[in-house]
Parts: sequence; C-alpha cells; structure tokens
Amino acid sequence: MKLKDLETPALIIDELVMEENMDHMMAMLEDTRIQLRPHYKTHKSPDLAWLQIEKGAKGITCSKLSEAEDLVKAGIYDILIANQVVQKSKIARLASLAGMCHMTVCVDSEQNIRDLSAAACLAGSVIHCYVELDIGMKRCGVNTFEEFYQLAALLEELPGVSYDGIQAYAGNLAHEYDVDKREAAIEANEERLRQLIAYLDQRGIKNREVSGCSTGSVYMKKYSSVYTELQPGSYIFLDMAYRGMKTAFKNSLYVLATVISAGPDHFVIDAGVKSICPDQGNPGLDGIEFESVSLSEEHTAFYGPHSLKVGDMVKVVPGHCCSTVNLYDEMYLLDGDTVIDRIPVVGRGKAR
Repeated sequence: MKLKDLETPALIIDELVMEENMDHMMAMLEDTRIQLRPHYKTHKSPDLAWLQIEKGAKGITCSKLSEAEDLVKAGIYDILIANQVVQKSKIARLASLAGMCHMTVCVDSEQNIRDLSAAACLAGSVIHCYVELDIGMKRCGVNTFEEFYQLAALLEELPGVSYDGIQAYAGNLAHEYDVDKREAAIEANEERLRQLIAYLDQRGIKNREVSGCSTGSVYMKKYSSVYTELQPGSYIFLDMAYRGMKTAFKNSLYVLATVISAGPDHFVIDAGVKSICPDQGNPGLDGIEFESVSLSEEHTAFYGPHSLKVGDMVKVVPGHCCSTVNLYDEMYLLDGDTVIDRIPVVGRGKAR
C-alpha cells in the first residue's frame, strides 16, 4: 500500500527517522554509566518497546498499571511504573505482576509502602520501589531528606518490598526554552541529589539507582551526572513542543490528513482535536508555511497564502506526540511513501 491510499486522518511513522532517533539516543549515552529506560506512554506499543530494548534499553518505563500489564504480556521483564499505585485492588494486581518480572513502582507515603508490602507477601513476590523526591514539579514526591530517609528505611525494614533508589523527574523543565535557565536548574537538581545520596549513605542507606529525565534534558546527562537511568519518551517521535527545544532528534510521527476545503487565504483539513491533541500547543505542517491555525473537533483551518487544492494530503506535526498517539488504534510504519507495517496502539486509553 502507498501513503496516498490511506484513509485520513491516519497516524504515520517514518521508520528511518524513528530508528535514527533511537540510535542517536543510545549513542548519546555511550561510554557513560547511564542506562536508558524509555517511556511507554509515548508510543503505547509493545512492538516499539521491544525495538527500544533490542537497541540497548535496559527496560521500559510506563505511567499506569494497565500499561505495565501490556508490557508483561509482551514478555518484557524490567518495568518501572513511574507513578504511585495506591488503590488496594490495583496493588493486588501489581503484586501479582511482580511475580512475573522485575517490577518497580514509585512511592512517597508510608501507608502505600505498608500496603505494597502486605500485598507482595500474600502474592509471594517482591515489589521494587523508588522513593520519589519532588525536584520542581510540585506534583508527587517528598520534599525533605528526612522524609525521604524515613520511607527508604521503612522499605529496607519491611518484607516483600525493596528500596532500589530515587525517582527524580523534573518535568517542569521538559519544555523550558531558555537554555541558561534550563541548564542552571538541571545542575541545581543534580547537586541536590548528590547531597541526598550522601545524607542517606551517612545513615546506612545505600542508593542503587537515580531515575528520571525527559527528552529535553537528556543532552546534559553525561559523565558527571548522578542519574543512572533516563526515562525519555518523545525522542523517538518528537513534536512541535519539542521542536522549540532544538534537540538533536527529528520528527518521525505525523498525522496524515486530507484538504477538504480551500480558499485563497486558508485551507481546512479533516483532522481536529479528536485527531491531533493540542494540550502542549498547536500542530505544525511538514514543508508548508502558514500564518495562523484554528482547531475544532473534526477540522483544522490553516490561514495564509498556499497552493493546496481539495483532495491534497498534508503531514501534520502534532503539538504533543504522546497525547496524539492515544487517540488512535493503530499507526502505519512507512518506508518512503510505502506502508510496510501496521502497529497496534495496544495501550490506547489504558489510564488505570
């Protein structure tokens, strides 16, 4: 099948560019002690997760328990849920999964740790845990070294759970376009983490891992970094939000759309917010200039001079790749203008 034969809107991936992005990420970490644990939430595809592992990733990060279940079913062994799992029914499922793989989850409260321990003991498994430190997101995580130590010490004490390290994700810097501000904040976070590790060491807690980092700050995680594993997701696809970060990665993911109406100073495509997620900004176009854009449910209008006509196809760069992927059941893999594979978005809608 050729690209022109796809019905639109359709989610398409340039295979060559996507694999170049993957290879470039591994090359950036070469000769460092840092390993890659890329995020499943970007592509929600066990097939692409396996490709990342085959290219050198140590394991996979995900956001939700239901995503972790996808990964276990696909045979992936080393899995991190980079969030807290607190409902008793979910904890029971987590404990069961932990008997099938090396399962790690993030914690930031004593009761959650006790619940995880009890469930793991019943299931006969071990749940590995990262204590989360808030390093600027103001979302999850403890705020002081003493709070952190108390939770790490509890994990060392209780059966069925294991203290494995620090979750330190500065998502607030993921799209910080001011390079000086971003670099200063990243170095301040690194220093705080060094101090935390020393604080724990003085109290008999040995730290194994420091995990976190997004696509926009990977380039700073080099030889001197305290991080041992990175969790970027968007690097394989990129999007308009990350284009502004001027990373070394390239756009490989597009929404293929058809022009359904055209005037002298605007044109309209058959894809709107139900097909192109604008939560981190407006979409762009591959190779086509425009002055402004307006999205509605099923349409996007681009304003400015153009030479397009009704029936023409355009490649839309999503504002946010992760949220856009979650709108589709499938992605089409391209070699040039030839469709070479159809990849199911197995994790679509799995928010539990």
